[in-house]
Amino acid sequence: MTEPRAVEGSDGLLLEVDGKIVPNYDATIVPFEEGDVVSGKVVRIDKDEVLVDIGYKSEGVIPSNELSIRKNVSPDEEVHLGEEVDALVLTKEDQDGRLILSKKRARFEKAWRRIEAAAESGEPVEGSVIEVVKGGLIIDLGVRGFLPASLVDIRRVQNLDEFLGQTIECKVIELNRSRNNVVLSRRAVLEEERKEVRQQILDRLQPGQVVEGAISNIVDFGAFVDLDGIDGLIHISELSWSHVNHPSEILSIGDVVPVKVLDIDRERQRISLGLKQTQEDPWQRIVDTYNVGDELEGVVTKVVSFGAFVEIMDGVEGLVHISELAQHHVENPREIVNQGDRIKVKILEIDSERRRLSLSVKRVEGQNLPLRSVDDAGEPLDDTGELGDVPELGLSDEVFSEAAPQEGTSVDSAEETLEPVEEAQVSDEAPAAEAAAEEESEQQPG
Repeated sequence: MTEPRAVEGSDGLLLEVDGKIVPNYDATIVPFEEGDVVSGKVVRIDKDEVLVDIGYKSEGVIPSNELSIRKNVSPDEEVHLGEEVDALVLTKEDQDGRLILSKKRARFEKAWRRIEAAAESGEPVEGSVIEVVKGGLIIDLGVRGFLPASLVDIRRVQNLDEFLGQTIECKVIELNRSRNNVVLSRRAVLEEERKEVRQQILDRLQPGQVVEGAISNIVDFGAFVDLDGIDGLIHISELSWSHVNHPSEILSIGDVVPVKVLDIDRERQRISLGLKQTQEDPWQRIVDTYNVGDELEGVVTKVVSFGAFVEIMDGVEGLVHISELAQHHVENPREIVNQGDRIKVKILEIDSERRRLSLSVKRVEGQNLPLRSVDDAGEPLDDTGELGDVPELGLSDEVFSEAAPQEGTSVDSAEETLEPVEEAQVSDEAPAAEAAAEEESEQQPG
């Protein structure tokens, strides 16, 4: 038998053996080693494995757990007959002589190269949401990427399940190959997109414009409004013409409200908004409706050392100076009025420019407010001029008798002992009292 010789022009695929032309099967076998990534065609799909023809002397076997990083995946959901797939060579020949491949590890290697390049360049990566776990989402990038719940959206997402199955773009913010750790941020992608949108909105907005937006957040000092891509702030002082203790008294998250653009800091991308400016100014109603000298009813909203503030209309308060509370001298305004009192007042002055209203109580005809007692701290006492409710101390009436008996002495004997003392006190004081009475009667006109 002569030595096989390659047929000229066949690229080694044909051999001449003893004058006959035969295929060179060995030349069709792609050389590879364990750890290499090879390509092949799916030729069979079973419930627990997939067979792939990679041009080797036997088909490669991909076990079902090596198909995907997804858990409990069915082989026919992951590949199709005739599909070209990449697979990583795990074992060229196992104990049964089979070539063992892994589709997920080939994808894993490719994915890592792609993820590393994206992390370096800052470009986003795309993947589908395959699991909702405690604290975030798992994204299939070829490797399992973790997207923390706080970085899913610009605002906190209440229900992460709504993202399940979606394909989303994220930025790689943390990468550790040795621990197979990939941390992602969808929020970074959205913020970058919104940065351009924010600039467009800023260019379009002008102070004085009235626009519509949704309340996105409520804080102690005001409320934030989403203006289709950029948030503006309504300070608590700009919410209403009347006093507001907390923004939640008049607004809720999600409310759609008209707001007026008060100021724009284009450099810092900050927008100041006003809600009350879109409502009727109650001060203008005062100017249009009332005149100096008019009498009207109001409610005392605040009592201070120099007088009392009285609300005569929603959002409009006037000051009653302490000198205008009563005809007589008033040391403390709380002697005359208290917060919550409904009283009549007369308009003394309307200062339209400074938006100030001066009122008077004492000039209202027929109104005489009773004088109240106040304690040393200036706080009003109750109607009797005494302290308010005294707690029950559980003491017997004997504690409050004129004199408590000493130990071993009866009540009767104690009273007998006290009588001479009382008589002595009266006899000592009587002459002085009589003299004082006589002097007083002499001074009185006859």
